[in-house]
Amino acid sequence: MRKILLIAFMLVLSLASAQDLLNDQACVTDDEYRLYILINEYRAEKGLPEIALSASLCIVAGAHAWDLQINQPDGGNCNMHSWSDQGPWSACCYTEDHEQADCVWAKPGEFTSYDGFGYEVAYFSSKTVREHDDMASSALDGWKGSPGHNHMLINKYAWKRMKWNAIGIGMYGNYTVVWFGENNDPAGKAMMCP
Repeated sequence: MRKILLIAFMLVLSLASAQDLLNDQACVTDDEYRLYILINEYRAEKGLPEIALSASLCIVAGAHAWDLQINQPDGGNCNMHSWSDQGPWSACCYTEDHEQADCVWAKPGEFTSYDGFGYEVAYFSSKTVREHDDMASSALDGWKGSPGHNHMLINKYAWKRMKWNAIGIGMYGNYTVVWFGENNDPAGKAMMCP
């Protein structure tokens, strides 16, 4: 009986920690806001409209950057779009065949009020955000140099029919994650962290 109570206590504690993390991700840091500005400037160069900074998608992006850094679900055949089973979301291993795309795209609705799919670009650096001189520029340059990721940023080819109305930015440790969505966010705009 003690073992069951201990396991239940640990589960509640881990979920409380995950919930604290989600609450902390409802705002953006200076580095995250810089990336938001850079992405919108890049889109403006292409004649594309600004995307609203979404509180919900920032929660998703921040949680995913944290999950990638702490739980490392991106091992083996699983790439950086994968999620661990260590949070208030469903786990999934995203592979290059895109078989688990729906598992990733549905993430915003799993633990935020965002109603609709979300689409992600992710970046890894050998330096952490704190060690890096300019993680925002490095991440954007990395995505601009990768045709598939660049197309998502500027709505080309497979992403041409999409109209981004929400964007979320998350940076944690060595990871930078950006989520895009077509729907407006009922939670509103993300605020700057104090």
